Amino acid sequence: MAETQKKIAVVAIGGNSLIADDKHVTVEDQYQAARQTTFHIADMIESGWSVAIGHGNGPQVGFILRRSEIAHKYEGMHEVPLDVCGADSQGAIGYALQQNLQNELYHRGIKTNVVTCVTQTLVDLGDSAFKNPTKPIGGFMDEADAMRRKNEMGWNVVEDAGRGWRRVVASPQPKEIVELDTIKTLLSVGICVICVGGGGIPVADVGEGVYQGVAAVIDKDLASSLLARELKADLFLISTAVEKVAINYGKPNQQWLDRMTLAQAKQYLAEGIHFAKGSMAPKIQAIVQFLEAGGKTALITNPQNIGRAMRGETGTWIVNE
Repeated sequence: MAETQKKIAVVAIGGNSLIADDKHVTVEDQYQAARQTTFHIADMIESGWSVAIGHGNGPQVGFILRRSEIAHKYEGMHEVPLDVCGADSQGAIGYALQQNLQNELYHRGIKTNVVTCVTQTLVDLGDSAFKNPTKPIGGFMDEADAMRRKNEMGWNVVEDAGRGWRRVVASPQPKEIVELDTIKTLLSVGICVICVGGGGIPVADVGEGVYQGVAAVIDKDLASSLLARELKADLFLISTAVEKVAINYGKPNQQWLDRMTLAQAKQYLAEGIHFAKGSMAPKIQAIVQFLEAGGKTALITNPQNIGRAMRGETGTWIVNE
């Protein structure tokens, strides 16, 4: 079968999935966690899927920002802009995923190359999110430092539940994946692509074909959904912290779901009581967008159960019916 005829899967991995717990956060710990995830993606490639991998980067960008803040405070080093932190994390996480997956494929005798594509995602500066930044980033500050940064650097800052002050940035909708044609070309010749890391580096079109990085955070599931739609993927898989999706989560009438239709997913979202805004809701919204645009099937499960879910043994499947 020609490479261009393979079924395409977009797999979105959570940044937190690379961190097992609070005691396993080092680079080596994350590398080992990446190995576990890539083993299951190798299974997909071995069974004939062409795979594009998106990933989160929230914890990792937090670490980069914290190192930057400490180095600035105690050593006078320059601070790292948020868009560059995103680029740094794409390279580091991509390296861990790329090397682990390439190693696993080699040991299986599978001649599939893997590459990381540092990816920019276009956002609209007119997006309403820029008028009401809500995404906290970086470490805590005292009020004096927060006000100084607000006045001198134009930061938006908020007091965080008595714990101190934090910077907040916008989380705009992804409009376009800048490197889409490159990703398509790589997939068409049989290369597995790691891309749209952290939702992509947010960039704005400032005119005359010039892109410029902006301080924002793009939801990685929404960006991966956009990628899946543009690739006309056969499967959109979100790998997260739970084996299945539940309605009435944490309540006596909690119910784990094996399957949802698009209509049911939209209904549960509209009811506003089933999916937390900061965790499952954007994942369901991302899948709704994918299916509404003609996507075929989507799947939510955790990394260790990807193989079983692909065999229909677990996970929550969402279908376009």
